[in-house]
Amino acid sequence: MNDIVRRYARLQVPRYTSYPTAAEFTPAVGSADQLRWLQGLDTTEAISVYLHVPYCRELCHYCGCNTKKALRDVVVGAYRVALEREIALVSDSLSGPVRIARLHWGGGTPSILGADGLASVMQVLRNHFVFEDGYEHAIELDPRYVTSLLAESLKELGVNRVSLGVQDVNPLVQAAIGRWQPMQVVEAAVLRLGAAGIGNLNFDLIYGLPLQTVASLRKTCEIVAMLSPDRIACYGYAHMPRLKANQRLIDEKTLPGVEERIDQADAIAEEFQRYGFLKIGIDHFARPDDALARAAMTGRLHRNFQGYTDDARETLIGFGASSISRFPDGYVQNVSDAPGYVRTISSGQLAPLRGCRLDGAEKQRARTIESLMCAFQADLDVAAPDMKFTEELSLLQPLARDGLVRIEGRVVTATEVGRRVVRVIAAVFDPQARVDAARFSKAI
Repeated sequence: MNDIVRRYARLQVPRYTSYPTAAEFTPAVGSADQLRWLQGLDTTEAISVYLHVPYCRELCHYCGCNTKKALRDVVVGAYRVALEREIALVSDSLSGPVRIARLHWGGGTPSILGADGLASVMQVLRNHFVFEDGYEHAIELDPRYVTSLLAESLKELGVNRVSLGVQDVNPLVQAAIGRWQPMQVVEAAVLRLGAAGIGNLNFDLIYGLPLQTVASLRKTCEIVAMLSPDRIACYGYAHMPRLKANQRLIDEKTLPGVEERIDQADAIAEEFQRYGFLKIGIDHFARPDDALARAAMTGRLHRNFQGYTDDARETLIGFGASSISRFPDGYVQNVSDAPGYVRTISSGQLAPLRGCRLDGAEKQRARTIESLMCAFQADLDVAAPDMKFTEELSLLQPLARDGLVRIEGRVVTATEVGRRVVRVIAAVFDPQARVDAARFSKAI
């Protein structure tokens, strides 16, 4: 059976943090759509908000995010002003006051705004939106820049969940990816956040990096588990030097092959489950009492651009360069380059670059794919009652013969083996992925 998994693991398929994927967004969807969707929001429903800060003090070799090295503080300051201006522009487009239930800062390194900059953006948000009591306020941080002052400032701003970019604890791997980060630095960040009263922690790890081995990753898992994070996200490295110039600094000869990546993913899952974590979806782990684990156990798990979540809200408004907003009827993505974003927002206009509209059929495909990615099962009569999926059910037959999927009536279930390549199963329901797979990463 391992041979079958290894064969399918070589296929290039989307990660399905959305459907349609961002690769399908088109300039035909833009300002008019965004404005219509903003004006049509149901103001009785709370929303989620994502704030993107595309700057870092240093740019790591492996990074595939929309970020760049900040050479001048004045540039970061101008970006903050534009971010605040966009918040006001979006608010002006709404038909009434809107409540925020979830707030997530991503990057880049959001803390590059500084404590005062973060506080300034938060004040603008409070001026234009209403925060629900007990709202979740999360931020992604680079452990190397977590000072006691920053931790205390974040607590004062209401941050109650932090995601630390750990990636790997092995010094040789760190040198190969341009991110020197001794484990003592991560430990110090955890202690400083805990002392400030921020105890809900997520660690981000990556497998498939240069010089990583199964043995080294088992050691990384052991060290990470000792720090007792609530959640762990462990992503497979996507090497795309054609699109990301910084990744050309990685020596491709030191990258593990597909066979090794499969063994690494298996070892990571084995280790974290041994340390008491539950596996969530394809690449997350959580303590049994964590909200993400409870969502997975009760069928309330969802998937968005930040990965797996228990956030069921239909609307997520993204602010900042390259950020994606999700509405009930479609997606819209902002201009990706930060200077272009700043210029557009400074002119008093919203900054959509592209997006997509969702008709009834695409919404049903989206529900089917999300169900497979989250629960490893899709009841087509529930997720897509109006879709026959004749072609898709036919295309699943070879996967069924290979033991990756069971089809019982209109219920499609990934087997234990099939879960390892569930992205391949999900891709059967995505017509575009079958046409042009070259743009996506390998299944494991």
